[in-house]
Amino acid sequence: MQARESTVLCPCGSGLQLTSCCELDAERLRQTAPEMPKLIAQAQEALQSENTAEAERQLLAILEQAPTQPQALAMLFQLRKRSGQLRAAEALIRHLVKIKPNMLWAAQELALLLFDKRDLKEAELHARNCVRLGPKDAQSHNLMGLILTEANRPQLAEYHYRQVLELLQKPSPIVFANLAWNLKNQGRMEESRQFYEKSVQLDDSILPTLLGWAQMEETDRQFERAGELLDKAEALAPNNRTILLARAVLQGRQKDYPAALATLQTIERHSADGELSPSEWAERGRLLDKMEHYEEAFAAFSAGKKRLRELSGQAYRAQFAERLVRRLKGFITKARYESLPRAGVRSDTPQPLFIVGFPRSGTTMVEQTLASHSQISAGDELPLINDLTALLPRMFSSPLHYPEALADLWLADQREGLDNLRDYYLQRARQLGVTQADKRWFTDKMPLNETHLGLISLIFPRSPIVHVLRHPLDVVVSVYSNLLTHGFYCAYSLESAARHYVLIADLVEHYKQQLPLNYLVIRYEDIVEDQEAGVRKMLDFIGEPFEADCLSFHENRRYARTASYAQVTEKLYDRSRYRYRNYLKQLEPVLPILEPTITRLGYRIEE
Repeated sequence: MQARESTVLCPCGSGLQLTSCCELDAERLRQTAPEMPKLIAQAQEALQSENTAEAERQLLAILEQAPTQPQALAMLFQLRKRSGQLRAAEALIRHLVKIKPNMLWAAQELALLLFDKRDLKEAELHARNCVRLGPKDAQSHNLMGLILTEANRPQLAEYHYRQVLELLQKPSPIVFANLAWNLKNQGRMEESRQFYEKSVQLDDSILPTLLGWAQMEETDRQFERAGELLDKAEALAPNNRTILLARAVLQGRQKDYPAALATLQTIERHSADGELSPSEWAERGRLLDKMEHYEEAFAAFSAGKKRLRELSGQAYRAQFAERLVRRLKGFITKARYESLPRAGVRSDTPQPLFIVGFPRSGTTMVEQTLASHSQISAGDELPLINDLTALLPRMFSSPLHYPEALADLWLADQREGLDNLRDYYLQRARQLGVTQADKRWFTDKMPLNETHLGLISLIFPRSPIVHVLRHPLDVVVSVYSNLLTHGFYCAYSLESAARHYVLIADLVEHYKQQLPLNYLVIRYEDIVEDQEAGVRKMLDFIGEPFEADCLSFHENRRYARTASYAQVTEKLYDRSRYRYRNYLKQLEPVLPILEPTITRLGYRIEE
């Protein structure tokens, strides 16, 4: 006999029935929970005496009767978090935040859980609320610093870390280390090194500090120093898998691939379940690829993606991506575009130079090349265009969503709406520290900005758009071998990476047919074949004279905050060109998806 819905346990693992947890209806949610002081006191007593089974039983009984009882929710959350049941802990703390939106510690816990699972967008929303609730609370500012640093906005994160240092009564080795990591992500290596030294002077036994410092030195190509710091970390925690992974990465940078693989095998031997993490599988795959063990490499990439899907619960958001592209194609047409105004061009500030392309297509190499020019500074992956798509309806006071809200530009009070968007973008770029007064351009190479070529050309009609193309099969292989979240999590499987590539390629083709773009296609393969010709072609398009420094981009000491940070420290090489040939057998399932696009873009499939 099938159980009634009310007796079904919630799949989140909280231990509560479905209708008392994740499917709690709005009416019950609005009800004021009874105080239940006696039952709460009994549960607290059981917790204090470490009788967790009894505490759990009592808390579940309370919450089945009163699902919005805040003290019971808080205690059950702590129980689930302590036992590692993070999905259940997240569900419970979400309920508590919904019931008590001004409870600072609960908002902080939710933000931290979301940060740990790499859901940075939602984590930032809750962290911002924490700062609103506690503008003088050091932990709230620290959370903002953590999240903004990992969301590639380290300049803004630095402000919050500096606030933490001002708010604390005494110096904190943890905050010094957090700020050091932030400065490393800004490419300010010497300043980062100084703060790591301060942190270690206060406490030389904090493992994440030593590990972060070692990773900074590895990034700065100080391999010997990185190894020394990893030795110190390993003395504190032998066979720690995070340290071992950093060791394997370092060994890989030094091209000692067998040693790096042996280090990863040590992780496998000492892990509780004998399983590698997604990042460990990805590193193994990359090492095997460099050793030309291609079948084993692809198996490692696949194992890593499978593990990633299991741990994150994420998958490609195909319907959302397809709906967005359909709406963009439907609204941004030649006739409509010609009737819309354009933003004016400001002459008092450097202008953006957009480098667009699918992740792993060569955009980092192109940015590093162009940023070696005396008139171009590197902006890296700026989130600003994507931010504008969310802000646009509010800035236009429109009831419509993007892109349909652009129709409000036909109204008298919004004729300058694009100028406002332009000024917002340029102000944020200045706040992020990417504009330099002595340079004419700064780069914006956020992957998949080509999704919004119509919006970009309306706001910055004279800004150059350099679109980097690479053989689609090479792109898909490279995307699959890295842990990326760009493109609605399309990289979480081989098929979804291929499908999203085709979706965006079709959208770009629509833009090219409908819009007068200031647009240049540059092929990764052509740059590899004749670097100087490729560089001259790009600079001629931008309107800047050729400079020989652009041919030595690998000597640029700037840190590129992408998965390609190590590759762009090497001279231009061709071993990644037509890499897909090593994986044709494994790519067979996606060839029918990609083949029409491959042909249209002028590529071929060759063995």
